Amino acid sequence: MTNKTTAEVIQVPNMLKLKVGGRGGIDMAAIAKAEAALKSLSGNFAQWLDDEIVKLEAARQGVRTEGLTAETVETLYLRAHDLKGLGATYEFPLITRLAASLCKLIDDPATRLSAPMFLVDAHIDAIKACVRDDIRVDTHPVGRPLVTELEARVAEYLGSAG
Repeated sequence: MTNKTTAEVIQVPNMLKLKVGGRGGIDMAAIAKAEAALKSLSGNFAQWLDDEIVKLEAARQGVRTEGLTAETVETLYLRAHDLKGLGATYEFPLITRLAASLCKLIDDPATRLSAPMFLVDAHIDAIKACVRDDIRVDTHPVGRPLVTELEARVAEYLGSAG
């Protein structure tokens, strides 16, 4: 008496791979072209970063004049979130990290109205100082303690608030 089990294996085609062009690997020529395009735009980075800083400062002024409301803090959050995404692109990865810390501080709509304004101000002032003094990376002797301290303060605040 023998029990033989037979099985049939069905290979399902990977449709996602086919749709995104997964047959040939990464197109290095396309990456090189994108990097060249980005490099050609890099002369505009300083102006674009300044424009983002102006928007962030305007959002802070909105909080100062109208108070910490759902609308003003949402605008502030969106400005910080934009900088979080753009800092490294504009060759200021430290700004990305500082903006990420600010976003973390005011991320939760349920608690953002109680965020300590002195900590919000410290983040914005740090971002502005990085641009003013050309502090781009977190290995900079001023950049490292600055971002480390702000991140620690946010973690401390969120730990005590939660």
